[in-house]
Amino acid sequence: MDRLTRYLRATIAEMKHVKWPTQQQAINYTAIVIGISVVVTIFVMIADFVFTAGMQFITAQTGQF
Repeated sequence: MDRLTRYLRATIAEMKHVKWPTQQQAINYTAIVIGISVVVTIFVMIADFVFTAGMQFITAQTGQF
């Protein structure tokens, strides 16, 4: 139990040293993450469509599957 208490106290002390972002910074960072996620999602969707169409073309030409 003593180890847990020491760990929790050290964690609380360390958290006081953390420089937390302001509300505006948090909003900006969240918007950036959402924006990048949307861009990556669109890229993956396009890549999936292209690869699927390519595979369908290849398999239709060879008569496999």
